[in-house]
Amino acid sequence: MKAMVLSKCSPMESAPLQLEDVPDPEPGPGEIRIKVKACGICRTDLHVIEGELPFPGHPVIPGHQIVGEIDALGSGASRFRVGDRIGIAWLRHTCGECTFCIEERENLCEHSLFTGYHASGGYAQYAVVPEAFAYPLPQTFDAAVTAPLLCAGIIGYRSLMRSNCKPGQRLALYGFGSSAHIVIQIASHWNCEIYVCTRNIKHRQLALAMGAAWAGSATERMPACPDSAIIFAPAGWLIPEALSRIRKGGTLTLAGIYMTSIPEMEYERHLFYEKNIHSVTANTRRDGIELLRLAEEIPIRPQITVFPVREANQALLKLKRDEIQGSGVLLLDD
Repeated sequence: MKAMVLSKCSPMESAPLQLEDVPDPEPGPGEIRIKVKACGICRTDLHVIEGELPFPGHPVIPGHQIVGEIDALGSGASRFRVGDRIGIAWLRHTCGECTFCIEERENLCEHSLFTGYHASGGYAQYAVVPEAFAYPLPQTFDAAVTAPLLCAGIIGYRSLMRSNCKPGQRLALYGFGSSAHIVIQIASHWNCEIYVCTRNIKHRQLALAMGAAWAGSATERMPACPDSAIIFAPAGWLIPEALSRIRKGGTLTLAGIYMTSIPEMEYERHLFYEKNIHSVTANTRRDGIELLRLAEEIPIRPQITVFPVREANQALLKLKRDEIQGSGVLLLDD
C-alpha cells in the first residue's frame, strides 16, 4: 500500500513525510482492517512530526481520525462484518485491568497505545485496529465530513464536559480550529452565549457566522465574564489570561496534548475564588460514542478543506500556519 511515512522528526517546513510503498497490514487476533476513505489532520500529528511528543523509535504513519470500510477480519473478530463503515480514533489500546480502566477512566491507563503514534495510522490506504476500539458509523455519514469528529470532535466534547459548562451559560473558546468549530455547534445547541478568542481574522469571521456572540483577541475585553472557558491553542500564556476573566467558581479546561510553558500566576487574581483548572488527557470510548450520537442528533457538520493524501506535508503546514478554516481532511485514492 501507499502511505505517508515519518522516519525522523523535523519541522513541517522541511516536508518530513515521505510517500512510500509499504506492506499491507494484516489484522491479528481480534483486529479488523479497513480500507481508508478519509483521515483528518490534527495538531497532535504536528506535535508527533515535529518532535514535541517523544519520537516512538520506529517509522510512523500518522493519522488518527480515520473513516473507512472493513475489508478483512482477524481471527476471533466478530463485532463487525466486511463492508461495515468504521471510525478509528486516537485511543487504540488500554490494559482493561488497572485502577483507571476499572474506574471507567481508561484514558489515564498507564499502558495506553495510540493510533498514528505507537501504531500505524490513517495516512495510508489501509489501517488495522482492535475491534473493541473501533466506532461503528452509519453508511449515510460522509467519510470526509465525519473524519474530524473522531478526534477534534471527541476531544472537543470531552473538553466541554470537563469545563462544567451548562446549557444557557457563557462559554469562552481560545483558538478556533478544528475542535473549537465543532464545540461551538454543541454549545449553540445548548443555547450558550459563546465568546471566541483568536488572533486569526478569518477564524473570527467563521466563529461569528457559526453563532458566536463575540469574537476578538485574547487580550480584548469580553462582553461579560464567562462561566467556563476552553483553551485549544497550545499557548501557555493564555492560561493566566483566561483565568483572570472567568467568573468566581468558573472552570478553565486545557484541551491540548501539548502546551508551551505557563507563566507565573498570582494566587488571588488567577486561582482564588474557587476557580478550577481541568486538563484533558486523550479520551474514553464512551466519549466517542456520546459525541457520535450527538453529531447525528444535532446534527454536527464540520467545515472541511480536503487534500489528497500525497499532499499531507502541505496540508499540515497550512494547519501549522492557521490557514485552514475548520478541519483539514486527507482523501485516499481508491
